Amino acid sequence: MSFAQDVRAGLTATPKRLLPKYFYDELGSALFEAITALPEYYLTRAETEILRDRSSEIVEAVGGGPIELIELGSGSAIKTRYVIDATLARQPALRFCPIDISIAALDASAKALTREYPSIVVDGINADYLTGLTRLSRNGARRRLALFLGSNIGNFEPEEARSTLRALRAVLEPGDRFLLGADLKKDREVLERAYDDATGVTAAFNRNLLGRINRELGGHFDLDAFRHRASFSDERSRVEIELVSTKRQEAPIDDLAIVARFEEGEPIHTESAYKFDAASIDQLARSTGFDVAGSWTDAQRRFADFLLVAR
Repeated sequence: MSFAQDVRAGLTATPKRLLPKYFYDELGSALFEAITALPEYYLTRAETEILRDRSSEIVEAVGGGPIELIELGSGSAIKTRYVIDATLARQPALRFCPIDISIAALDASAKALTREYPSIVVDGINADYLTGLTRLSRNGARRRLALFLGSNIGNFEPEEARSTLRALRAVLEPGDRFLLGADLKKDREVLERAYDDATGVTAAFNRNLLGRINRELGGHFDLDAFRHRASFSDERSRVEIELVSTKRQEAPIDDLAIVARFEEGEPIHTESAYKFDAASIDQLARSTGFDVAGSWTDAQRRFADFLLVAR
């Protein structure tokens, strides 16, 4: 569905929700880049450590022959460069197929990569993951390595995660590999701080969803009338991110011809951030046509990259 259709469906539902894939307009992408530099947000640093130190091992584990890279939600592809470097150390050229919903991030990344790597061909696809995967062509590559980094898998509800991995498996051949980043289960306080930083950048990122509705759909949301909330659910093993109405209010959305009505304290669920361990990743892999072939963690064991092989 389109942004407008998803906003209509989400804000007329009970409870209300907005989909996290719409965080990443131009402003949202910039805010997320700022989040990755925050002291509380350890995820990017932890995975960067893994890819900086272990990408050669990871690429070696893919097997012989030239490979091409696919990446779901590539963003600026900063961490991906470690995998690109390791790949180009063993083959003279590389085709890289990033799939991203943000056209601004995709264009900026493609321009930067082609400047930095003369032997790379960037074949970007501006789409959500499921649509983008249907547009992929194999282009003669002997083997593929798909990347889904940053624990983006944790933003999906369990059945959505399985659907996405099944869609990826459908475009891979047996023996192709898939590197899946996953944030690991840990202390509640550490998790909640990662999604609710002291300087308020994550809150601004969350509220930008309402700002985007205002800009693109003629919305009339008062962003200051919603507070950001992030809380960990032990039962569901996830951080739940919400925008909570601070008062009883109405927000017309002109292009949708609807009025979103809120009671004081009523939340909009905007994101889930599921946390994993080796057993839950193994279960996810087996249920979607993959086997776990290896894994790497950072020194503090906060984050892991799992190498899956298509059966």
